[in-house]
Amino acid sequence: MSYNLENQVIALAGVFQSAALVDQLAKQGTVAPTSYECSLKSLLKVDATSTLDVYGDIYGVQLGLKELIAVLERKQDRKKVDVVRYALTLLYLEGKVNKRGDMLDVMSQRIAQITTQTLHFDPTHTNIISAFASLYSDTISTFPQRIQVTGDPRFLRVDENADKIRALLLAGIRAAVLWRQVGGRRWKLFFMRKKILQIANGMLR
Repeated sequence: MSYNLENQVIALAGVFQSAALVDQLAKQGTVAPTSYECSLKSLLKVDATSTLDVYGDIYGVQLGLKELIAVLERKQDRKKVDVVRYALTLLYLEGKVNKRGDMLDVMSQRIAQITTQTLHFDPTHTNIISAFASLYSDTISTFPQRIQVTGDPRFLRVDENADKIRALLLAGIRAAVLWRQVGGRRWKLFFMRKKILQIANGMLR
């Protein structure tokens, strides 16, 4: 995958999409189904030929592009502050994961096992979601800094929603890994904001 800003924007949109979906589940108890499915399926695209292929097509990260644009334009709803917090924490945690070769090996092995399970179950099946959630708990959740998800206790207390949130956070880490692989760096969010915004707007149109 090439180091160009277009690929970095797609991967970054993947991060923000996962963050937005987590926020939806935590506060509304529901989630945008197409975006949800695309984010989960991205976890299984370990041999993708391109950044876009990870999400199927540009529509696969449409929600993420909208969220990214809102943040870069600094016009996001104040209620969306948690989305930004989740996204930035995902980027931070990916940096921690990147330094843990042992953890990366475990994640790779478990994803391969889950991929085998999808021969019998759809990627959005509760068995697959549970497997993704378990992988997140066994790896990313072991770091001292965890993502504290805030929302309506009525939805957060539902075990199925909790599993979906962990699976989506894992998808966010996957997007952050992809972002780094194609040359993404946090400083670019500040020093190349206008260029990233221009590309994101172009993709959304």
